[in-house]
This record gives sequence, structure tokens and C-alpha cells, in this order.
Amino acid sequence: MRALIQRVTRASVTVDGATIGQIGPGVLALVCAMRGDGEAEAERLAAKLSKLRIFEDNAGKMNRSLLDTGGSALVVSQFTLAADTSRGNRPGFSEAAAPEDGKRLYEHFAQHLASLGPVVQTGRFAADMAVELVNDGPITIWLESPPTT
Repeated sequence: MRALIQRVTRASVTVDGATIGQIGPGVLALVCAMRGDGEAEAERLAAKLSKLRIFEDNAGKMNRSLLDTGGSALVVSQFTLAADTSRGNRPGFSEAAAPEDGKRLYEHFAQHLASLGPVVQTGRFAADMAVELVNDGPITIWLESPPTT
């Protein structure tokens, strides 16, 4: 699985003009299941995200995690993180998981992350979503959980 993590002061996701998820301080996680991923990859990525030390401590150093701060997570599916741009100018997405697998793993990721402690809000899988955020820092980090073999 892949995720693009952004530390935010706030973030929201809207579908058809209605806000379906919003958070205050925490992380926006754009998440993509890759072909060959399973629940184990989703759980490893969620655990990594929950413990990723990207929040400042009292000394101003990034030493605190989402769990340490009590922050929230907005988890949004984004199959375009699987883009292959190595040939030509049109991205290919053949490495993304099939839609039914992608949805199952996206939901499993969000549920597992919530089970670890953070409040989790989500977007809607395969919907046309408008995502708004205020990136704090800015802090943006790429995470990947390679498939187990």
C-alpha cells in the first residue's frame, strides 16, 4: 500500500456539495492499495502512520506521533498514487489494486487505524471528492508498505 501523509491544522472532504469528513489538527492520508496487497500491508501502513513522529514536542523537534498528540486522521482513497509515468505523458494505473480489492483494503486501513486510537474520518471510495486542507509545516511524507512475500 502507498500513502501520502500531510500534517494538517485542518482538512475536509466533500462529495456532491456535502462535507462527509473533516478533522482539526492531525493528518490527511491519501491512500492507495496496490496490486498484490492484503490486510497485512494495510495494517502495517496504519501502524506506521499512527507512530510516525511528525508532530513537534516542547523543544520544537518532530518527536511526537499522532497517538502522542491525540490528533485525528482524514483517510481518503486515491488510486492515482499508483501512477506509472515512466512511458509517455499519460500515467498508467495498472499497478493499482482492482476496485473491489482497493475498496476493501482502504476500508480495512481506516478501520485498523481507528482501532489503534486516533479519531478517523474518511472520504468515499471511488467518489468524485473535493479535498481541502491546510498543510502544517508544510510536512508531507510518502509511506509505502511493500507486499509480504
